[in-house]
Amino acid sequence: MTDAIKIDVWSDIACPWCYIGKRNLESGLSAASEDEDAPTVEVTFHSFELSPDTPVDFEGDELDFLATHKGMERAQVRQMLDNVTGVARGAGLEYRFDLLKHTNTVKAHELLHYAKAHGRQAELAERLMSAYFTEGRHLGREDELVSLAEEAGLDVDDAREALRSERYLDAVRADQAQAQAYGINGVPFFVIDGKYGVSGAQPADAFAQIVRQVWAEHREAAPAEV
Repeated sequence: MTDAIKIDVWSDIACPWCYIGKRNLESGLSAASEDEDAPTVEVTFHSFELSPDTPVDFEGDELDFLATHKGMERAQVRQMLDNVTGVARGAGLEYRFDLLKHTNTVKAHELLHYAKAHGRQAELAERLMSAYFTEGRHLGREDELVSLAEEAGLDVDDAREALRSERYLDAVRADQAQAQAYGINGVPFFVIDGKYGVSGAQPADAFAQIVRQVWAEHREAAPAEV
């Protein structure tokens, strides 16, 4: 039996390119899944905070945040947001930067580790990113996070306790330390089988091509069946 390809994804739920990269990865894997010898793939999400110093309740919208915290000209920010909105639309995502509530994401990352421990990480990652970029939900607030956890099939009371106890904060920090060890300084970043690194929101075709290539390597390395 051929071992599954392991794809480790470093991302932040507040990173617009991360959601696009996630969707493109899914589209690429879907295309490869139609092959006669379809790859088996396991995807795991890891924590990366783009702006760990962000307050939970940031006063202003995304344009304000980038202009004041990143020192960018407002016209440049507007153009950048328009561009990423167009790219997102091409991936089937309708970004609403006019609704977006910029916030600190460490609690969302803790919740993703909780979801991973309960077999619902993929579902929660999708729910958090959709809520943040398309629905204007405030992901820095506990009540909002546990509500989304429930929508992803998790227990509300247990999820709330996990956040309050910071049970998974060490796991978040371990992910960040691993990213630093790998030399990751921007996301999304995809590590395939612990040896191939793919940076940025690559097109779906690129993801399909690389998993096919790596799957062929797996097949060559697999012991012959008796």
